[in-house]
Amino acid sequence: MIFTARTPAVPSAAPATATALGRPAARSRWYERELGWPTTGSEPVELLTGVAFDVLELPVAAGFAMLRRVPRTGPVAVEGPWMRLLVAAGSADELPGLLDWLEWGGVPLDLTALGAGGRITAPWPTSSWSPPAAPGERRPQEAAVWLRPPEPGGEVEPTLPRTGFGGDGGAPDLVRLVGAAATECHRARLLRARPLPRQRRAGEG
Repeated sequence: MIFTARTPAVPSAAPATATALGRPAARSRWYERELGWPTTGSEPVELLTGVAFDVLELPVAAGFAMLRRVPRTGPVAVEGPWMRLLVAAGSADELPGLLDWLEWGGVPLDLTALGAGGRITAPWPTSSWSPPAAPGERRPQEAAVWLRPPEPGGEVEPTLPRTGFGGDGGAPDLVRLVGAAATECHRARLLRARPLPRQRRAGEG
């Protein structure tokens, strides 16, 4: 099964060109005006967590496996080897208790949460931007991008997974999301720890 990312729509009020979006102030204004999300306003532009949303972070491989099991989520971003799922504000504080309740407490997992006081690199608002290849600058595979983008001009918070019955936008309950994420993180860790089959030497039957 191949997961295809949805291309984000760019509203007319957003900067229309890659050159405009390349300016930190323009990107900060885009997020603050279109989504109402606070940013650091400096380069690199970062979104502040714990205000409008929290973030669950897990390895990309485990994240894609989880998305196949939970096809409906809130916004999802990728940066380098990490996938970031936006969840309702306050969810980061609930993660340890949820993992204990789901019987994952004490199991090593590459699953963390960012809440109040945290920040993530702001993904580019459009999919048309190509990072420059100058020495020392980020390559496309390292840049933060939206895999499932938020809808500009709409209410994002009701679509975020939360405890209880989930958001109003069809997002799953936070318990289901954390359970699927923990399962795939554990599976990915086991696969990494599995020794490779011993290669046969010449003359071995």
